[in-house]
Amino acid sequence: AGAFRGLKQLIYLYLSHNDIRVLRAGAFDDLTELTYLYLDHNKVTELPRGLLSPLVNLFILQLNNNKLRELRAGAFQGAKDLRWLYLSENALTSLQPGALDDVENLAKFHLDKNQLSSYPAATLSKLRVVEELKLSHNPLKSIPDDAFQSFGRYLETLWLDNTNLEKLSDGAFLGVTTLKHVHLENNRLSQLPSNFPFDNLETLTLTNNPWKCTCQLRGLRRWLEAKTSRPDATCASPAKFKGQHIRDTDAFRGCKFPTKRSKKAGRH
Repeated sequence: AGAFRGLKQLIYLYLSHNDIRVLRAGAFDDLTELTYLYLDHNKVTELPRGLLSPLVNLFILQLNNNKLRELRAGAFQGAKDLRWLYLSENALTSLQPGALDDVENLAKFHLDKNQLSSYPAATLSKLRVVEELKLSHNPLKSIPDDAFQSFGRYLETLWLDNTNLEKLSDGAFLGVTTLKHVHLENNRLSQLPSNFPFDNLETLTLTNNPWKCTCQLRGLRRWLEAKTSRPDATCASPAKFKGQHIRDTDAFRGCKFPTKRSKKAGRH
């Protein structure tokens, strides 16, 4: 504790690749101006409550490639200005409710390559302005209703690839209006929710999923037809369309495509 006492003007602190195993409360006392803290590639197993309390100006926290197993309530107490949080490649199995209550202004949150077996809905619902959420390589299996609603007006980039996803709940994307980039490759998805937010979507990666080419995917077909790039998504079923590109197959020939309502006049 107090290792950095007196360094009140310090803005950057790099402690990466240092074999650090324990962080004690009080370690960062005095660092009230610290804005960038790099603790990646260490062996930290837990964040004691109050550790970050002095860091009222912290903007970026790199904790990727450690051995964190869970995030407890109050883990980020005091770090109210934190905007970018990197927790990739840890051993996280759970985010306790309340773990993120103190950092509701996070804009970029990377949780990929952990061991989360379900989407931490209660914990993430405290976040308000997430623009980029990375959950790749967690065994999530499904995404529940209202998963992104608390920050749906801000979310632009979402990584859900390599998560054993079998189902996106019908209400998973409720409230999501600004999504631009979605990664869904290497999962077990056969369908997308009927209200999937295609409107502002620029990129969508779909490969290595067993897509079922029925009318429920007609929104995807329409989006693909409007794109110049060719995402390589193919039908797995029905059998007669297996291996055909979703964009080119005749599987949607009998489907009713809703007509686009024209945007209200006067909007720019």
